[in-house]
Amino acid sequence: MQNLFSGLKVRLKLFGNIFSLSFPYKFSPDTFHSTSKKELTFFYRSVWNVENFMYICRDSSGICIMKSTNRKRLPYGNSNFEKIRTEGYAYVDKTRFIELLEREESDKLFLVRPRKFGKSLFFSMLTHYYDVCSADSFETLFGDLYIGKHPTPKHNELMALKFNFSGIDTTTQDDFGISFTEKIESSVMQFLDNHKDFLPEHESLIRDVRTKKSVSGYLKVAFRAVASQNRKLFVIIDEYDHFANDFIVMGTPEGVEFYKQNIRANGIVRDFYETLKEGSETVIDRIMLTGITPVMLDDLTSGFNVAINLSLKPQYNEILGFTQEEAEWLMNETGIDPSRIPIDLKKLYDGYMFHFKGKSSVYNPSMMLYIFSELLDTDYQPELLMDENLKMDYGRLRLLLSSGQNREQLSEIALNSVISADIVPKFSLDELHNNANFVSLLFYFGLLTVDDSMLSCLKIPNQSIRSVYWEYFERMTRERDNILISNTKQAAAILELAYKSNPKPFLDYMTEHLISKISNRDLLNFDEKYIKVMLISRLMQSSLYHVINEPEFSTGYADIWLERSAKGQDIIPYEWIWELKYMKTSDSAQAVAGKFAEAFAQLEKYRSSYRLAKRRDVRYLAIIFIGKDKYKTKELPEK
Repeated sequence: MQNLFSGLKVRLKLFGNIFSLSFPYKFSPDTFHSTSKKELTFFYRSVWNVENFMYICRDSSGICIMKSTNRKRLPYGNSNFEKIRTEGYAYVDKTRFIELLEREESDKLFLVRPRKFGKSLFFSMLTHYYDVCSADSFETLFGDLYIGKHPTPKHNELMALKFNFSGIDTTTQDDFGISFTEKIESSVMQFLDNHKDFLPEHESLIRDVRTKKSVSGYLKVAFRAVASQNRKLFVIIDEYDHFANDFIVMGTPEGVEFYKQNIRANGIVRDFYETLKEGSETVIDRIMLTGITPVMLDDLTSGFNVAINLSLKPQYNEILGFTQEEAEWLMNETGIDPSRIPIDLKKLYDGYMFHFKGKSSVYNPSMMLYIFSELLDTDYQPELLMDENLKMDYGRLRLLLSSGQNREQLSEIALNSVISADIVPKFSLDELHNNANFVSLLFYFGLLTVDDSMLSCLKIPNQSIRSVYWEYFERMTRERDNILISNTKQAAAILELAYKSNPKPFLDYMTEHLISKISNRDLLNFDEKYIKVMLISRLMQSSLYHVINEPEFSTGYADIWLERSAKGQDIIPYEWIWELKYMKTSDSAQAVAGKFAEAFAQLEKYRSSYRLAKRRDVRYLAIIFIGKDKYKTKELPEK
C-alpha cells in the first residue's frame, strides 16, 4: 500500500479540516481500518499525472478503498477549451458537429440553448479550431478528438474575432451606449493583440483603434487588418441577447422603448450588425451567434434576420448537453462509480429535447458537472441537488406574469407538467405576452422541453426543473392572494415532523396559513395536485429532506416521498410516504371513509414494493384535505 502511495500528494479531509500530505507517509495499513468510523476522505482532484493511486470513500460498512488509474478532472465552471485540453480535464467530444456546421449554406448561423448549457465552451472550441493562432497546437488540442482525425480544410485558416455581450450595463440608455461601445472596442483590441504575430502593422492598428469613436470604426480597423494578410474572419457573438433579456425582464413600457431605440431603430446595436453585414461581403467567412432566446432575431438588420437557425434542427439536438453515453463516459474518465451514486441522475437532470426527431435526450451539462463535483467532494448525498446559480430567478420571471393568461399557463404547467403548444422559432420583445410566445420563452429558458412522445406538446424536462416550477407556482399564489408565510413557524413544524415523526404541526400550519387563504376562484379547479404542489414547495425549503414527487415503485407511483437528506441521515428516525386525497366539504363521512380505504390500498402496494419491502424506517400516511380549511390523516398500521 505504501508503494502505491509513493510520491503522491493528496489533500486529507479529517473532521472538517483539510490537510496536505506527501507520500511516502509513515503509517501502516491498520491505520485505515482504525479510522473506519471516522470522517475520512482523500481528495484526489489535484493528482492527475500519477499512473496509479488510491482514494478512500465511506459507505455503510465503513471505509472503502478503491483503485483508480489516470483519472481526469471535472471541468465544472470551466469554459476554456485550451485549459481543459492541456490541464488534465475530461472533455466530452462535440467536435463532430464542425462538419455539419461547415455544410450549412449560409455564412450566418444562429444557435440558442438554455443558460449554462455549454455554449461558451463549444464556441471556445470553435475559436481554437479555426484561428490561425492555434495552428501549432492543433495536434495537442484536437489530435485524439473526432475532428482531429477528420479535419476540414478550414482548420486554423481564419482569424477569430469574438464578442461576448454579457455584463453590458443597461441601467440607462447612456450607460448602455457607453458600455456597448467599450465592449466592441475592447474585443477588437484583444483581437489585434491575439494576432500580433500575424500583423506586421500591429502597433499602428492599435493606435488607429484608439482614434476611433464608433462601433463601425472599431470593426473596420479589424477588417482592414485581416484583409492586409489575405485572410478571412470567423466572427463569434456569444450571449448575443444578454442585454435584450434584461429589457425583457424589465416588463415595462420603458423597457420596450429602450429596446426599440437601441435595437430596432438606427442605434448602436443595429450599427454593429450593419457593419458586420458589410464585412461579410469582403473579409468575413462566417458569423455565428449564440444566446438563450431568439427574441432579437426579427429585429436585427436584414442581413441577420435570415440567419439559419440551427436551434430547432434535429441534427443539432445533441450539439450541447450530455447524452446518456457521454455522461457514462464522463463518469468513467473522472472516477465516479455509478453504482455508488445515491440519486437518480436521469430523473433529476436528463430529459432535454430540442426536436422530437432528435436521436436522444440530453442532460443539462452544468447540472451534471455540479452534482459530480459534489459527489467527489463528499462521500454522501449532497444537500442541494441543484446548483442555485442555475435556477432562473423568480424575480426575472415575475414581470412576465403580469398577464393573467401567462399566469394561467404557468399554473397549468406546474400542476400537470405538460402543455399543448408549438415552439415559435422567433418573436419580438413586444410580442412576449402573446400566449404561444410566452410558452416558447419558457422552452428557450430550459423550463420546458419537447415531448418526443406527442406532437405539439411541451413538458417539464426533469425533476429538478419541476421543483423550480413548484417554487414559482407557490410564490405566484402567495403574491396574488397576499398570503404571508412565517418561515420560523414553518421550520419549527418541519423539525417536529423530522425529529419527532409528528406531521400534525406542519399540516396544521399549511392548512391555516396557506391552503385556507387561497382564493375561492382557485377552488373551482382545486384537487390533490394543487395541494401537493403547495406542500412540496414548502417542504423543499428545509434541508432535512429530499422531497420526491411521485416516486416510482414496482407497484405504482406514490404522491410524496420524504427521504432523509445528507444532513438528516443520522438524526431523522423515519422517512415518509404520503398519499394525498381531496374532497369537498359537502362529501359524506362514508365517502371520506372510502377515500381512506383507497389510500390505504395504495400505500400497502408501495410498502410491498421491491424498494420498500424490507425497510423498517419508512412510515406511510394517508392525508385527506376537505375543502380548504380541514384535513384528516390516518397512518398505515405496522405489519
